[in-house]
Amino acid sequence: MSSVIGKTALAAVLALGAGVASADVTVNFVAPEKFLDLPVDRQEREEVLRDLSIHFEKLGSQLPAGQDLTIEITDVDLVGRGYPVHSAREMRLARNVSEWPSISLRYTVSANGQVLSSGAEQLKDMNFSSRRDVRPEHGKLRYEIRMIDEWFKKTILQKAPG
Repeated sequence: MSSVIGKTALAAVLALGAGVASADVTVNFVAPEKFLDLPVDRQEREEVLRDLSIHFEKLGSQLPAGQDLTIEITDVDLVGRGYPVHSAREMRLARNVSEWPSISLRYTVSANGQVLSSGAEQLKDMNFSSRRDVRPEHGKLRYEIRMIDEWFKKTILQKAPG
């Protein structure tokens, strides 16, 4: 038992040391069971949350070395609405322009334990259907990812010193 604890402690120390050299990104979902719009199917829901986490982690790699990003997602409303197709899986359709994507979050950018910037944001893209720069390689979340990318560039990278 103490061997497992020792290995865990060593891994934590190594992870802290690695954070000094590159950005560390932490993504937390606050009460995801209460989110406005996630797929009903557990596996699909987990997939959406995982894909959002992965994308935020990828964006965090653009931060200067030593800066850390913490994201707390408090609500998600995906573009369109989910309609069951078979065995609880959903097909997502945007039947009108009022079904835009929206994500509520809080963020903190820090370095060496000091907060460099922080805030709460309501990301939304009410013009999602008229844009031509959507990237199909982002799959099911292509509208949400574009919205997050624009916010990250404007809010996080513009505020990042260095």
